[in-house]
Amino acid sequence: MSHRRPGFATAGPGRLLSWAGIAATTVLAVVAAEAVLEPRRLITREVALRLPRWPATFDGLRVAVVADLHVGSPGVPLARVAEVVRRVRAARPELVLLLGDYLADVRHGPNIDPGAVAGALAPLLDVAPHAAVLGNHDWYAGGYRVRAAFEDAGFTVLEESSCVVDVRGRPLYLAGVADLWERRPDVAAALTDVPDTAPVLLLSHNPDCVLDAPPRIALTVSGHTHAGQVAPFRRPLYTISPTTGNRFVRGRYDVPAGGPAGDLAVRPLYVSPGVGTSTLPWRVGVVPEITVLRLWAPLAACTPPG
Repeated sequence: MSHRRPGFATAGPGRLLSWAGIAATTVLAVVAAEAVLEPRRLITREVALRLPRWPATFDGLRVAVVADLHVGSPGVPLARVAEVVRRVRAARPELVLLLGDYLADVRHGPNIDPGAVAGALAPLLDVAPHAAVLGNHDWYAGGYRVRAAFEDAGFTVLEESSCVVDVRGRPLYLAGVADLWERRPDVAAALTDVPDTAPVLLLSHNPDCVLDAPPRIALTVSGHTHAGQVAPFRRPLYTISPTTGNRFVRGRYDVPAGGPAGDLAVRPLYVSPGVGTSTLPWRVGVVPEITVLRLWAPLAACTPPG
């Protein structure tokens, strides 16, 4: 005799399979929605860094980092550059660093004229002192043409060179190297005109260049990785660098420099997740962001926030 209550059924294999299918479909739908919607988001994230070779005269310096726009990629039409500029302006930076890959991967977006991109970013020139470097996708789009467009718009583009900017009435050196994949970056050449004792920030589109940086560089700032771009649970699904794997993905790294022990034997690196997409038109687990770094000396009287 059956003792099953009316209206209830046992959970047989077919019903379990049905629930498993519903769960899998739900997960796939969530991932698909995130992949499509996340590239269209944009946040501003502030990060405090205490650096072993940062001078107290620049304590708390606000540095806006704009990386990997890939204008023309999904979520970053040319019109959206105005939002990037607005967010940078609202962050009240004292320095603006542009880290390359301004143009899209044309396999998943329209070809945008580099002059139009440079023009859309030009309002940043009135925000704070700046410097820029080019990335590998800028060279895919015709690097000399991209560089000319940015210089015509008024940007200082560094490639194995440096510049001095006035910050708080004091000189601050910025050095920049060429893209690692498409050029031959030379950190030593970029530092040729930088005094040995001067505070200096290094702009390198590709973070692997930190391995060639001498310890005297206060901070290397990079993009390129998109923090993995498709990185559920902050774990990239593919290898980012053919030489260093996923060693430098996002955030701060203290790269050993050899020599005497202690804090001065590390080379600080910060990798921004950037804004756009390349190759795949998705982001999963990586929200597009404008990064605002606040730089502090090792013995700053004020404890950095965050």
